[in-house]
Order: sequence, then C-alpha cells, then structure tokens
Amino acid sequence: MRVVVMASYARSLVILRRHLLAALAARGHEVIALAPDDVPEVRAELGRLGVAFRTIALERTGTNPWRDLRAVAGLVALLRELRPDAMLAYTAKPVIYGGLAARAAGVPHVFALITGLGYAFIEQGTLRGRLVGALVRRLYRASLAGAEAVLFQNADDRALFRELGLVGPAARTAITDGSGVDLEAFAVAPLPARPVFLLIGRLLRDKGVAEYAAAARIVKRRAPEVRCLLLGPYDTNPAALSRDEIHAWIREGIVEYLGETNDVRPYIASAGVVVLPSYREGIPRSVLEGMAMGRAIVATDVPGCRQTVEDGVTGYLVPARDPEALAAAMLRLVGDPARIAAMGAAGRARAEHRFGVERVTATILGAMGL
Repeated sequence: MRVVVMASYARSLVILRRHLLAALAARGHEVIALAPDDVPEVRAELGRLGVAFRTIALERTGTNPWRDLRAVAGLVALLRELRPDAMLAYTAKPVIYGGLAARAAGVPHVFALITGLGYAFIEQGTLRGRLVGALVRRLYRASLAGAEAVLFQNADDRALFRELGLVGPAARTAITDGSGVDLEAFAVAPLPARPVFLLIGRLLRDKGVAEYAAAARIVKRRAPEVRCLLLGPYDTNPAALSRDEIHAWIREGIVEYLGETNDVRPYIASAGVVVLPSYREGIPRSVLEGMAMGRAIVATDVPGCRQTVEDGVTGYLVPARDPEALAAAMLRLVGDPARIAAMGAAGRARAEHRFGVERVTATILGAMGL
C-alpha cells in the first residue's frame, strides 16, 4: 500500500514517528511523509528509513482562514497526485485540514491521531478562546466524520470528543498510550548529587511554565541550593510566553533557561526530577523520557499526566494552576535522594511495562490494519 503520514512539524517525524515510519516501510508499504518545513537532515534521515518526503503549505499555529483554505486546496491537489491508499494525520491542523482534503481527494482509508487538545480546548476563559474553540470543534467534527478510525493518546480525550459529538458513538477508536519512548535510547542515567528540577516543553502558558517559575520562587526561598531548569523553544502559539517574561525570571534567579535542543537526554541526565505542570496533555513525551531515564516526576493531575504518573510511586500529581501545591511536592523531594531514586526506578519499570515505543507502534499499526 501507499501510505501518507502527515505532520505539522517536520522534526516530529523523526523524533516521534521514526519507529512507526520504519515499521511501515519494513512491512513493504510505500511511505510518504508530509510536513510544512523542509529540513535537510530530516529529509536525509527519512530517506535512510526508506521514507519519501514532500513539503506542504500548512502553518502549524497560524489562524488566517484564507491561508488555511489555500492549504486545504493544495493538500487536495497533492493527495490526488499521490493517490495514497491510506493516510495517517496527527496534531490538530493535519487532522482537521488533512482529513478534509483526504475526503475531497477520495483517499480510501483515513486515520486521525489526536495527540493533545491544546489552546482551542483549554483557553475558554476569553472571548477569543471561546470563538477559536467553537470553530475548531466544528472543523474536527467535519473532518473526523470521514475517518475510518480515530486514535487517542488517553481515554479522557476520547471521552471528551464523544461528549462533544466530535466522533460518533459508533465510530471506531483506539487508545495508543502516547507516542511511546525508545527505552534503549533513553537509558537510565546516574542521578545528580544536588537537587535539580527540569521542565521540558514549548514555552506556553498551558504547559504550566508560569506556575513552574512561581513554584521555583517558593522552593528557592526554602532551599537556595536547588536548581530549577527550563528547556524548550519559544513559540508563536496564542498561549506563548514572551521573551521578556522568561528573561525576568532569569534575572530574578529563580529559573535557568537552557534554550532548545534536538537531544534532551543530557539535560534529563543532569536533573533528578522532571516537572510538568501542564493544563492538559495527550501523553507527555517529556514525562515518558524522564521515567525511562529513571527520574522522579512531578506533574499535574490532568488528562494525559494522570495516565502516566502513578501518584506516590513514580512521582507526585498536584492540582493544575497551583504553584503552592507544585512547590510543596518539589520540596518533598529536596533532600530526599532515596525517594527520588525509588520513584525513578519505579518510573523506569512503568515505562518498560506500558510505554515502550514498540508496543505503541504495534497498537497504531493494529488500529490501521497495517
């Protein structure tokens, strides 16, 4: 079969979908990956996996309707040219616009992977947030009506989509337990001697970055020797934090900003605890990677995180948007290296049992019948 995999970010194809793409190619399928940005090293790596690559005119975070309409028209033309037997799209815009284009182009088998809900579902406290949310829900409903199966990373997201009528009660669905983690690449590393916390993620409000900074302020008053690290790129998402906000925290001395990287492993190795105070997740990759490397986790008790972290065993779950509760959980681990080590070991075992990338890949391929 000819299989198209559509992404909103080219690097995610090799960071998150390498094993899936390789498995499809190994099973004899002709695989073509689509993404907006043409990154030479990504194209080269995909080529080594036996996967072709084509660029698409799709803005990952833009909200200009005319550009999106042009993007859909371009996707329809490309899919008619490629004539795939099946298409898998993941993240919001590929799922929505790719799904609509696939219906128009007559793609026989269309699959959608919901990797998280993001701004359109989380930020409902403003007029803009409510308007964007209403539009996105209508678009999801129209797109997913043409999907043969809809794959979710956690059961909470599936329940919400059913409640909102975005997938019908009879629609075929599956739970993938995230994107999986490469247990060999993310091997257990020795713990640092001093207390170090690390948040990895795009610099967005809904990742809980502001709450992390506020919690770090509280922690450092009690334990000045603690380091609170922040790793991840700036973003153009409506929920993005500004450089001025990040730099103010740096000047205050409460967080250390490490920039962005294509390899998080050295940074996880430098920390004892991975923190994610997110408002909602699919299944958080940074938490899986931290668990695989034997790190304790402090995360919020929200969809995605609660499916990943076993409270009191592999880490702590705290209420979202609550810096005081987050700080209290972090302080419980300060000065207790034995607890950090025990939680890290339990997290590694949980990653091996449930979140290995081979297991997740098999679930996705099974749901697609490939």
